[in-house]
Amino acid sequence: MLIGLFSELDAPGGVQRASRHMAAVMSEFASARGMECRLISLNDSPELHRMTLGEREFVFTGCDRAKGRFIMTALRAARRKVKVVLAAHPNLGPLVQAMRVVAPRLKSIVCTHGVEVWEPLSALRRRALRHASVVLAPSRDTADHVASEQQVARERIRVLHWGLDPQFEALLAPGSQAFPPGDFPAGRVILTVGRWLATERYKGMDTLITALPRLLTRWPELQLALAGEGDDRAWLEDLSEQNGVNRHVHFLSGLSSAELAGCYGACEMFALPSRGEGFGLVYLEAMARGKPVIGGAHGGAPEIIQDGISGYLVPHGDAIQLATSIETLLADPAHAKEMGARGKQRVEREFRFNVFAKAFKKILREQCES
Repeated sequence: MLIGLFSELDAPGGVQRASRHMAAVMSEFASARGMECRLISLNDSPELHRMTLGEREFVFTGCDRAKGRFIMTALRAARRKVKVVLAAHPNLGPLVQAMRVVAPRLKSIVCTHGVEVWEPLSALRRRALRHASVVLAPSRDTADHVASEQQVARERIRVLHWGLDPQFEALLAPGSQAFPPGDFPAGRVILTVGRWLATERYKGMDTLITALPRLLTRWPELQLALAGEGDDRAWLEDLSEQNGVNRHVHFLSGLSSAELAGCYGACEMFALPSRGEGFGLVYLEAMARGKPVIGGAHGGAPEIIQDGISGYLVPHGDAIQLATSIETLLADPAHAKEMGARGKQRVEREFRFNVFAKAFKKILREQCES
């Protein structure tokens, strides 16, 4: 049996999306080997869920935020000849340690994502990471933080890049119906995508707004489109008004997958000058649509964006450097298009879902056979 422990599967967010990818691959791997696969989610509703990811289908059980039920479900499952248990977030690592008491021979995989491991975790969670058979990190930068901040042995850490979502890949096919929403702005558009939360201001959407006045003096038709959801929208709107650019800042929420893919296709460039991306799936999505990308020169972004080749990297909070990078792309559309084409080629070569699935299955196979 394989067991997957997840914080949440049926919800938006990068961690949730990566969790769905792992759940689908685990289910497919187990089925091919005649194994049972038990997937358990802490925060999802309590019924049995059936979810489809592209052509892959998997089933999981939700525990409705009841930690006691989640723990007991995992411990009962551990008694049934478990080969491997995966914890999709470091917060779930201590439960894996408890499962070892029931099944001492099980192999364990604990996933990390980014900022949650950039500072020392609690002693219990650090201990769980150190005793895992394998710790996964989506980038070399996050892997370095796992080693330095959590003191995990380097030989236990594996870098596993996330891949494009299969449903997003399907929207890239010729003839697919991927159009932006009706309120997508006209003109030359910079697109950014992410949740509007006070806890995630590190993503740098405010810097994009403060960079606009400098840009509008030369390109008065320039527009900034922010796609996302969250309760920090009012703060961003106030910032737009304070900078006198509110007519050029557009908030797009409640988008379908097809509409979001359409936004990537309709924009001129993508920008998210964040200092806290452990990986950055949105960069991949923009690159897959052939767009030049501007990201923060921090975290995992430099491993996706090749500075000066597929886009630009800028220091977080540096509105002048950000504006200069945007100006360079606006002033030379042919060069910007070449950058977008190079980024698209790299995504097709290195970051498609089947590349991720193959690498993850190899790790599962190694743990099952060890």
